[in-house]
Amino acid sequence: MAALDFWFSIGSTYSYLSVMRLADVSAQTGIRFNWRPFNVRAIMREMDNIPFANKPVKAAYMWRDVARRAARYGLRPQLPAPYPISELERANRVALVGMSEGWGEAYVRAAYIRWFEHGEPAGSEPNLGAALRAAGQDPDSVLPRADGPDGIAQLDIATAKARALGIFGSPTFVADRELFWGDDRLEDAIDWLGGRLVVP
Repeated sequence: MAALDFWFSIGSTYSYLSVMRLADVSAQTGIRFNWRPFNVRAIMREMDNIPFANKPVKAAYMWRDVARRAARYGLRPQLPAPYPISELERANRVALVGMSEGWGEAYVRAAYIRWFEHGEPAGSEPNLGAALRAAGQDPDSVLPRADGPDGIAQLDIATAKARALGIFGSPTFVADRELFWGDDRLEDAIDWLGGRLVVP
C-alpha cells in the first residue's frame, strides 16, 4: 500500500481540515497515512514566523478560508475557534504517545472536534480528558507519560526530524522527501506519489 507521511501539529488551524478528512481519503485512494505529530510552534519561532497573532486582517481571512474549505468537506466547525492554544506542546506529546500505541488518530480527531466544534482548546481541560476518553484511554495513565522526561524528549525528537526534512508549517505531506505544505496540497501529494505529477 502506498503511503504518505502526514506531519501535523495540534494547534494548527488548517490541520483541522486534514485531520477530519484523511480517513475518507485513505478509504477512497488506498493510500496509508503515517501520522507524525511535531511542535510547529518551535520551528515557526526559530523562523520568526508568527502568521496570525496580532494580525487581525490576516486572521479574519484565515478563519473565512477555513470555513469555506470546511464546507467543501461537509464539516461544520463553529468559527472562530479559540486561537492560539496555550497547551500546544502537551496536546502533541499526548498525540505521540497515542501514535506509538495505536490510538493516536482517534485522540487527534476527538481533540479537533472538541476544539473546533465545541470551543474547547486542545491540550487543556476539558478537551484533553474528553479526547483521551473518546480514544478509549484513561487520562490518569496517559498524561504522566506524556508529561514526563521521555514524553518531552519524544516531541523534541519528532520536531528535529521535521526540521531536518525542511518542514516549516502544518500540515505538511511528504512523499519521497518531496514536501507539500497545506491541506490544499494533499491532492498534489497524492498525484506525486502516483507518478501523475512530475517536475524535472
